[in-house]
Amino acid sequence: MTSNIAESLNSILCDEREYPVVAIFNSIAYRFGEIFRKRYAKVDNSKTTFIPVAEAILRENMTERDKLYVNNINESTYEFTVLGYGRSAKVNLLRRSCSCRKYDLVKLPCAHAMAALRLKHEDEYDTSIYS
Repeated sequence: MTSNIAESLNSILCDEREYPVVAIFNSIAYRFGEIFRKRYAKVDNSKTTFIPVAEAILRENMTERDKLYVNNINESTYEFTVLGYGRSAKVNLLRRSCSCRKYDLVKLPCAHAMAALRLKHEDEYDTSIYS
C-alpha cells in the first residue's frame, strides 16, 4: 500500500527507471491505457447503471425503506409523507427532493424516496429507481 500517487506510480514503473525518457512516457501511456480498458470492460459487463459504491448506497436505502410507512399527500401523484424512526419526511418525486436533504445532496434516492417510489410504482419499482 502506498500513501500518495507519486509512490503509486513509482511502484508501477520500477522496471522502467533505467529507460530513456521517451520510453518511460510510452510505458506510462500503455499502462494507463491497459488499466482503463480493464475498468471499462468491468463496467461495461455489469448489469447495473451505477458504480458499485452507489449500488451499495441504494441497497442500504432499500433495506431501510421496508421499515417506513408512506402516505400520499392530497392525493397528489408525486408528493408523499413518509413516517418512520420517530420522524416524518416529505418527498416530492417530480422535483427529486426530500426534506431529509439526502436525496437533494447525494442525488440518489434516500430511504424515504425509495418508500415513495415503491408505493407509486409497485410492480415496476426496480426500474423506477434508475429512471
